[in-house]
Amino acid sequence: MTARLRASLVHLLTASGAALALLALLASASGDWQAMFMWLGLALVVDGIDGPLARRAHVATVLPRFSGARLDLIVDYLTYVAIPAFALARAEILPEGFRLPAAIAILLSSLFHVVDRDSKTEDGYFVGFPAIWNIVCLYLFAFMPPGPLALVVILAFVATTFVPIHYVHPLRVERLRVLTLIVTGLWTLAAIGAVLNPFPSPLWVELLLASSALYFIFVGALRSRGGTRR
Repeated sequence: MTARLRASLVHLLTASGAALALLALLASASGDWQAMFMWLGLALVVDGIDGPLARRAHVATVLPRFSGARLDLIVDYLTYVAIPAFALARAEILPEGFRLPAAIAILLSSLFHVVDRDSKTEDGYFVGFPAIWNIVCLYLFAFMPPGPLALVVILAFVATTFVPIHYVHPLRVERLRVLTLIVTGLWTLAAIGAVLNPFPSPLWVELLLASSALYFIFVGALRSRGGTRR
């Protein structure tokens, strides 16, 4: 396999996230929330593996005309932001009159995160809420909180997009790396359990989701106390 073909296949893998976003959108439009999260989950897997593959294939050197970073940002905005916002605008989770405004707030605040050149630290943490609305959306479906509480959660994350507190990247942060990977594995198990069961999720799924979220918040809080290293 030639270097150009290898690099092109990596770009194609990244671009496949757009197709997965379309499938998630169609599922959301028909109210098939389990299918929507399944497609978003596959997009999350693609997003996790395309970066290392791109570095191994030296994509930036072999195909300098085409920006893998830009492609990744576009696909991420679709799968992390646009589809979850659409789902929250349609689902019966938020109070009816606030669904569309909340979805618009998600879209706009996330754009600021995408264009923020200082949204990551040198040691792999996100600064400000990293627009992982697919994850927030999964939690809201899994727990099905009262509408006003769900709205407060949405508004809190929109606001913290602009606040310099730290969030863990589960695969890149070195501090407590082994423990973080174990918790990430448990979270993945819980996420799969959420997708395979009706919403709201079974108790064991909720417990795993809640405990892993508390762990990631704790590690991010520890990093926030140390200041921001750009």
